[in-house]
Amino acid sequence: MSFDRSVKIAPSILSADFANFGKECEAIEAQGADWVHVDVMDGHFVPNITFGPATCAAIRPHIKGVMDVHLMIAPVDPFIDAFAQAGADVITAHVEAGPHIHRTVQAIKATGVKAGVALNPGTPAQAVEYLLDMVDLICVMTVNPGFGGQKFIHSQVDKIRQLRAMIGDRPIHIEIDGGVDPTTAPLVARAGADVLVAGSAVFRGGSVIDPSSYGANIRAIREAAQGTYV
Repeated sequence: MSFDRSVKIAPSILSADFANFGKECEAIEAQGADWVHVDVMDGHFVPNITFGPATCAAIRPHIKGVMDVHLMIAPVDPFIDAFAQAGADVITAHVEAGPHIHRTVQAIKATGVKAGVALNPGTPAQAVEYLLDMVDLICVMTVNPGFGGQKFIHSQVDKIRQLRAMIGDRPIHIEIDGGVDPTTAPLVARAGADVLVAGSAVFRGGSVIDPSSYGANIRAIREAAQGTYV
């Protein structure tokens, strides 16, 4: 998994057909997805329950590229090894999910997996200031975590700009999760984001039987982020 700042589209399988996860992962990659984003929720840290390590292990053979695992769970540390063993390329934990985020990042890095930290909308950019020499990715939540299909929170664009300035020339991705579509993609890309997570905006109108809409949706988001969308 090499580093570059080009725009990457990471469809969230939270919006996929749960009965066809393997085929859905194959379909979105075939249609141009750069990463596959897996939203793990526990019904405790966030008000929803989704997937665990077994699901990640089951879909891993169907993913050729990056499997990006976003842990919206608390506690985090007891489950890091399981998600690493399930094949995650990136594991992201929330700053708000426990008292020792530095230790959590150390634990993720110890597995050999790339480490990410996520910030809820109410958490300032400064919360990751002393983690910048450790992490590979910062995820800015542009909705409150827990459900797909929420409206984009525009105040987070300024947070993205702050993070981009703080990062400097460090090889750290800025990922955006929540409300990403062709309207919001250029806002976050101009502010400094390079990984755009999109759920309903990618999967809308398509299926594993006819995934062409996935490709059209991915292209629209990418072109908007790059300033070439008409």
